[in-house]
Amino acid sequence: MTEQQGPLIGVLALQGAFEEHQQHLEAIGCQTRQVRTPQQLEGLDAIVLPGGESTAMGLIGTSGGDNMWTALKDFSQHKPTWGTCAGMILLAERCVGTSAVIEKGQALIGGMDILVCRNYFGSQISSFELSTPAPPGWEDGGSFPGVFIRAPAILTAQEKDQVLGRVVATPCRQAAVVLKELERKLEMGENVISMEVVDALQRKSDKTAGGGGGGGGLDYIEVVKEKGTMEAAAKEDVIELPGAANGSNAREVICAVRKGNLLCTAFHPELTTDLRWHEYFAKMVKERKGE
Repeated sequence: MTEQQGPLIGVLALQGAFEEHQQHLEAIGCQTRQVRTPQQLEGLDAIVLPGGESTAMGLIGTSGGDNMWTALKDFSQHKPTWGTCAGMILLAERCVGTSAVIEKGQALIGGMDILVCRNYFGSQISSFELSTPAPPGWEDGGSFPGVFIRAPAILTAQEKDQVLGRVVATPCRQAAVVLKELERKLEMGENVISMEVVDALQRKSDKTAGGGGGGGGLDYIEVVKEKGTMEAAAKEDVIELPGAANGSNAREVICAVRKGNLLCTAFHPELTTDLRWHEYFAKMVKERKGE
């Protein structure tokens, strides 16, 4: 009698930490395959979209004759798909803080009804580790060591989405400016799907630049959360951003969410020795297969 093999899980290998995901999945008994073409999706039970650089992944995935993005959209509608960090951005329906130099903005696969702020936690040198909630069913091991590297944050999720983790964190300066501009747009009743990075610098006037005829120096825009509630135009699809805490710009953001066969985490479970999020995803895959 042959031993039953584990599920076959693909890892998108266009760019990013795909080998680390493979190592974790294989450590818990899964089979893995690196995926670079639509043909390599055939026969897979699930796929992981790893952390890396979402803009680079989008450019690679949408170039050439075989459009990988179209194939991934079709795949993720039916089979378990997990996006970590950059992969989470790709699965989002809405994204702010996207690259201003990419024509038509960030290429998204979509499917998850979330609004993501790219680079919410800061640049590469601002990377850090933070205790985050463990996946459901694996709480006995305590909190999970969330590794955040140029990490995005989920600002909003729909009621039908299952929020699996939240953290309280202050946005980096550039993300704070993006959020201020986003709030302005929402107050005007705009339905924001994508928004580029907003310049975090503003030119000082002659009066504030040290007097004389010295001309405009540069200064950062001060981001202050105004008192009162935000009133958006009456729409069926109104977005409400998480409010900043009193006396600071820190706010509660979502770091893990699930919707049916889709899973998103803002952090990098593959860069820790803790296998619990990979075990949780493997359980999702097995349940989908009816095992």
